Amino acid sequence: MTEPDDYQALYQDRPVMKPTWRTYVRHLLLLALTFCTVTIAGTLFPFGKSDTFPTDDPQTASEVMNFIFSIPARYAVFIVTSITDVFTQPGYLSYGLSFSISLLFILICHEMGHYVACRLYRVDATLPFFIPTPPMIGPAGTFGAFIKILSPMPSRRAVFDIGVAGPIAGFLALIPVAIIGVATMHTVTPEVAGASIQGTLTFTDPLLMRLIALFFGIDLNFGIGNAFYFAAWVGLLVTALNLIPSGQLDGGHAIYAVFGERVHRLTGRIAFPVMATLSIVGFFYFNSPSGFLIALILLIMMRIRHPRPWDQTPLDTKRKVIAFATLIIFVLSFVPFPIRIN
Repeated sequence: MTEPDDYQALYQDRPVMKPTWRTYVRHLLLLALTFCTVTIAGTLFPFGKSDTFPTDDPQTASEVMNFIFSIPARYAVFIVTSITDVFTQPGYLSYGLSFSISLLFILICHEMGHYVACRLYRVDATLPFFIPTPPMIGPAGTFGAFIKILSPMPSRRAVFDIGVAGPIAGFLALIPVAIIGVATMHTVTPEVAGASIQGTLTFTDPLLMRLIALFFGIDLNFGIGNAFYFAAWVGLLVTALNLIPSGQLDGGHAIYAVFGERVHRLTGRIAFPVMATLSIVGFFYFNSPSGFLIALILLIMMRIRHPRPWDQTPLDTKRKVIAFATLIIFVLSFVPFPIRIN
């Protein structure tokens, strides 16, 4: 096996994969398509001003079957109407752009944090892949973004730096968006707030949002979310999910780099049953089904083995301090039941 010092010298001289112009075109097209789907999604329920997807109340078996078969046509009409509203209704386009630009700014910063760290360590990685989804089918018009690492990690330091660079960069990017969202939030009376949430979704505010609201003297229980608030909220959810200490999530990389393979495997095995239990509690006591999705992600991550870097030198004190700061970011971002159905 190559010694760490010899491998580091070898790694410093190795050529790094460079994207071709076709690669740039492919990734930019995905980003452009995601920009369109996120802009439209930002104007729709539950983030924007448009109504929810039109539904009937079928009673008989034949009515249920007719409704199911009519969903594709209804959805197509709904999307065409929503796109028309974006370009014809006053304020729709600016609202949708405020949401999409803010959210994509957060996601780009997150993924470029990973990418730049890979380049610094001369680790081959793809440019960010953005994943567009049809509005109302995928959350916020996208399933986020990811980069694919194509070469081995040289050291535990590289695993840590590359792993935490994304959530730290994304978190720093979302702070001004969250401040704008909370500072410009309109508030209503308790009576109006109580009536408006009946039959809708309620977003649970992460600790960061609550601290910002406390600074501005705003009670989020009576606040009406805007495009910047929702973009920051989605950004915090992405940050929290990535920092869960399991598998090859960013938090999994950090745990592996700080404590080693054994603790990493143990935290993954603990995280899944804890989240599975919380998801059941959340469903029955808080009317929140969102915990099941997180539990499913952790189940998948638990079965993915973390690659072993060649240099197993423990982290220095500076990186351990950064690891603690990353834990604080997780606490500020994570909520066990992000969405509740009223």
